[in-house]
Parts: sequence; structure tokens; C-alpha cells
Amino acid sequence: MALGPRLDLRQSQSLVMTPQLQQAIKLLALSNLELEAYLAEALEGNPLLDATSGDSDASTGDPGDERGDDGPAAEAASLDADQALSADGGTENDLDVDLAADSFHHDSASDNVGLSGSGEDIDFDSFAEAEGTLHDHLLAQVGERFGGIEAIVAGQLVALIDETGYLRADLAELAAQLGVPLALIEAVLAVIQTFDPSGVGARDLAECIAIQAREADRYDPAMATMIAHLDLVAKGAFPQLKRICGVDDEDLADMIRELRSYDPKPGLKFGGDGAPAVVPDLYIRPTATGWAVEINSGTLPRLLVNRRYYTELAQGAASKSKAWLSEQLAGANWLVRALDQRQRTIVKVASEIVKQQEGFFLHGVAHMRPLTLRQIAEAIGMHESTVSRVTSNKYLSCPRGLFELKYFFSSGISATEGDGAVSAEAVKSRIKAMIEAEDAKAILSDETIAQKLSAEGHDIARRTVVKYREAMGYGSSVQRRRQKALAG
Repeated sequence: MALGPRLDLRQSQSLVMTPQLQQAIKLLALSNLELEAYLAEALEGNPLLDATSGDSDASTGDPGDERGDDGPAAEAASLDADQALSADGGTENDLDVDLAADSFHHDSASDNVGLSGSGEDIDFDSFAEAEGTLHDHLLAQVGERFGGIEAIVAGQLVALIDETGYLRADLAELAAQLGVPLALIEAVLAVIQTFDPSGVGARDLAECIAIQAREADRYDPAMATMIAHLDLVAKGAFPQLKRICGVDDEDLADMIRELRSYDPKPGLKFGGDGAPAVVPDLYIRPTATGWAVEINSGTLPRLLVNRRYYTELAQGAASKSKAWLSEQLAGANWLVRALDQRQRTIVKVASEIVKQQEGFFLHGVAHMRPLTLRQIAEAIGMHESTVSRVTSNKYLSCPRGLFELKYFFSSGISATEGDGAVSAEAVKSRIKAMIEAEDAKAILSDETIAQKLSAEGHDIARRTVVKYREAMGYGSSVQRRRQKALAG
């Protein structure tokens, strides 16, 4: 066998993803807020892109008319954009790519919804004044109550109070660090514990409740004893509490009602951002012939390619400038088409979800069917990873409320009769209804719930009931019995 360099010809197949195709796939997974930010950046960087919410001006070319009559240079640039989304990257199937590393999912909060139909969008949240943080609120009170070295100590203590209002510090260590007597630290803390909100500066739950009881003038010996035995209150050990506190049933019930009125985390009412409103990406509404699936375009600008502006800039421009303008025009054409392609793909997936889960939209969660990404992918002729991207961080609004697209995918629970199955969400809904309808004297055990579900035709094990119950935030039968007793 001869050793030496030589040339060989080989044929091989590989998936080549152009940067534009990669970006189109990324657009598919973006939420409304992320897409809005992406479009704002694109509008800023491309002078040939215009955004409008109404009818386009005559100077702005129709995005559907990619040819126009703006000269051979514009047609050549437009042709480049067409090729970028044609046989090599321009159909819905081109976005249907299975990547081993699904790196195009994004997680972010959605924007607030504007109100349409009044001529302009109004964001009422912008009228609300920003609420100060807990530390700002406390420092303002420090300035009113302290001066000199005491103000410095108070500032250090406030800095060590967490967002819930509790002081997370060892007073002896703090005294050593500041080089002041421990008695001074304790005296300043005693004043801080009289600040608003009531209960702030406490070092544990019992002290927090005790501070609030003192301010309410309810800190009598019986209440002090109960606060010192909060563990018995949590356990529902009422006979033992009556004996320890020396009160009868009526007094104990009154003390528990008072206890429940106190705030265990007084600091949470300050600062913190409000929960962001979720903007639906799709609207689902019933029609005479079925269901209408519509994209929510109100939150996104309508992009148009300003071909007339391109023509004006291209006339008399240098060759390098013309090349740059042609590149910008191609990019603008590509983005308009990619956004249209994204919307059509989302509507296609959502329409199939509505078709598969029509029972839910008609009758509620009890009629939800088991559904997987693969079922939707096979029904519409796309890859499962594409469906996953489409349903990530997307929400639909329907007469039954606002739901994430992922909500409609759940495993199935086999039926005891027949060969059908019911969605896990439907079973969770039934468990929730059973628990919320419980009588305080007849709390259902997990085994009893499983038996009731089996009698209704759902083949479900007790451990599955436990898993679903805990996922919904319900305690065990013992915990619920104590809660019902306290509520009573």
C-alpha cells in the first residue's frame, strides 16, 4: 500500500442551515414580548423597514407584492430574499427541523395588554405610581425617630431586614462589628419594631405575631401563652391549648380568629413587582361552522418594506452603497415573509389543538382528552420539535379563559370500562372538586378518592391521587381536617 498524499472525491449528505433559516426557527419559539423586542431592534437597524398599525401609505410597498416596479436593482435584491425563503428555506416545512440541542426556547414574562377599539391603546398600569420598597419605607421612619449613633445602628438593622419583614441577624455579632453596646442595639430594635408595617423587625414568627397583638391591645396572658405555643395551634390541639391558656371554647375560638387576622409576613406588602399580565398570542371563538383561530396582531407592529425609499437611496449611490442597500432590502423582505410564515405555523398548530380538544372548549376540563406533541405533529405533518417550539410561551384566549398551549398536552388515565382514556387534567379537576366539597366531619382519604374515581370509571392508583393532590397544593387528609377545624 503506497503512502503519500492523494485527492479523493466523496459524496455525502448533510443538513445545512443558513443563518436566515436558523433565525426563522428562533422566531417560531419567541413569545409576544420577545418578538416585539426583536422587531424593535430590526426596525432600528434596517432603514427600509416601516411599522404601521393601519393602512400603508402609497410610498410603502405592499409586503405581499415582492416584485413592484422599482427598477432592476430592487428586483434583484427582492429575488435574493425570495431565494432565501424558497426551495432552500421558504416553506413551512423548512422551519420543521429537528435539532438535537433544542436551543431556541425562551422563557420570559409577557407584556401588558393594551385596550383596543377606542382609537388607541391605553396602558392603565402606567398611571400607577411605583410603590417604594420596604427598606425605603423603614429608612424614612428611621430619619424621623433617630439621630446620631442611633441612626447609624438603625440603618444597619434595617439593611438586615429581609423582604418579608424579618430581621436576619445576630444582635451580639452586630454589636461587636459596630463597636457599640448590645443594650443599644436592643433598644434601637425595640423602636424599629414599632414601625409600620406592624410586626416588622421580628426575629421569628412568634415575635412577629406578638408585636401585632400588642399594637392591637390584645396581648393578654392567655394570648401570650397561645403565641408561645403556635406549634399546638398548627397541630389543631385545641383541648391542650384550652388547658394551657386557661380559657373556654368561646374564648379559644375568639383568640384563634384574632390570631388569623395578623400578617405573618408584613414586609411583603411593600415593593416587589406586580404579576405581569399575560398577553394571549391567539384568540379562539366559536362560530356557526366551528371554531375560529386568530392571531393576536394587536401587540405587534405590522412590518412593511419601503421600496420607494430604497429606489430614492439607490439612485446615484456608489456601488458599495447599492450593495448595502440591496442587502438591507433582502433582509427586510425576508423578515416580512418569515413573520407571515411564523403566524401561519402557529395557527396551524393551534387549530389542530382546538380540533383535538374540542370537548374541553365545549364542556370544560372534565372532557379534556389525553394529547401529546407527537399526535399533533403527525396530524399536521410536522416534526414534534417544531410543535414544541410553537407551543412554548404561547397563550390562547377562549370563552373559558386564558390558557398556555402546553396546558392542552397531558398524559392519559385509562378507563375501567371500554378502551378510552381521560386526560390527567380532567382527573385533577375531579380530585379538586371532591376536596373542595368535603365536609369538615368527613374528610376524604387518598384511598377513598381513588375508590370514588374508580367507581366513576377512572383506573387510578392511590399514589397517583397523592401525586396529583400535592401538585395542586392540597395537604393530606389530616392536614385538611386541621385546616377545616381552624376555619370553623
